[in-house]
Amino acid sequence: MKNLVEELRWRGLYHDSMPGTEEQLLAGPVTAYIGFDPTADSLHIGSMVQIILLTHLKNFGHKPIALVGGATGMIGDPSGKSDERNLLNEAQLAKNVEGIKSVLSRFLDFNSTEANAPIMVNNYDWMKDFTFIDFAREVGKRITVNYMMAKDSVKKRLSGEGEGMSFTEFTYQLIQGYDFYHLHKHYNCVLQMGGSDQWGNITTGTELVRRMNPNLETKAFALTTPLITKSDGSKFGKSEGGNIWLDADKTSVYKFYQFWLNTSDEDAEKYIKIFTFLDKAVIDALIDEHKTAPHLRVLQRKLADEITVFVHSESELNKAKQASNILFGNATADDLKQLDTTTFLEVFDGVPQAEISKTDLADGIDIVSLLNEKSGFMKSNGEARRALAEHSIAVNREKVGEDFSLTAKDLINDTFVLLQRGKKNYFILRMV
Repeated sequence: MKNLVEELRWRGLYHDSMPGTEEQLLAGPVTAYIGFDPTADSLHIGSMVQIILLTHLKNFGHKPIALVGGATGMIGDPSGKSDERNLLNEAQLAKNVEGIKSVLSRFLDFNSTEANAPIMVNNYDWMKDFTFIDFAREVGKRITVNYMMAKDSVKKRLSGEGEGMSFTEFTYQLIQGYDFYHLHKHYNCVLQMGGSDQWGNITTGTELVRRMNPNLETKAFALTTPLITKSDGSKFGKSEGGNIWLDADKTSVYKFYQFWLNTSDEDAEKYIKIFTFLDKAVIDALIDEHKTAPHLRVLQRKLADEITVFVHSESELNKAKQASNILFGNATADDLKQLDTTTFLEVFDGVPQAEISKTDLADGIDIVSLLNEKSGFMKSNGEARRALAEHSIAVNREKVGEDFSLTAKDLINDTFVLLQRGKKNYFILRMV
């Protein structure tokens, strides 16, 4: 077997593991799992590390299990939280579970017939019929309260200024631990992986596997990845508009692409190892090339290309690049008209807008009136005429003169017109 841990180390994807984990992975194919709790009906890029970890696992010949926490999602993981999560109702939880299954299926082929084909499971399937008394006897009996209290996720909550921790949240590590036992028993799963904030929950699982199999030479291991941060110390995975989601209906491909394109040099050097599957020689060459000409942003462009193709597709990447070129390149009116409404508004986010009635287009609107009276883009007819005489006015990226008249055929998506003075002064007209 190729050394997965060694690969994770140079990529910056390795944080910690239990003794014997690396040797177990080298000894032969290993079945390992990562859990995803359905706190929303999609996943955002904060989950990308774990998706990529499962992909590396598969590529190195091991068998990945993706667990969707239909049961644990009913409780909420206290790890890294200062306050208790709001409990989700069953309808929202079911919607979230299906959404996460759909996202994970884009990265892992759960219908594959390969020996190490990925598996997807939902812990609700084995927890739904587990009575409280049975759980208390079979699981609760194996782990002491002292052991559970020693976990950082518990200690931090109990020593904080909030309301402490409910019994519901206190039991979370036992339920997650039982997941590991169930997967060990039914799928011969010997490794649980996750973020470094999950170390306490994961090691409870390894302990539970051993204690529920007292007469066997039981193997159970743990491996964690570091929590990803930005170079300025801020939280990774969020923009000014909130989370960067993996579904295009929540975060457009254009916005997704721009997020990676706009990373700092320091972050790009780190992220290209973590979030792409490029080999070490290629990445080292890219880093060297970037250092010789950082203004070309070679690292950011390659990073954005690779991860946009991985999450969306090459055709979607090309559309995102086309949208980027509209703002920064030599786009034409035809290029603008190929943008959907959402992407158009995102490309020109923050550009001032004015509304005009579509009925005014019947006889056409002369350009001077359009620039001043109808839109307020120019302060006066005189200013509008001077700008036109200077050849600095464009409508939908095409230069126009004082003889231009706007008609319905000029509309983008039957709604918008893009006015421009010079290179960077934009204005949007919305027809209503």
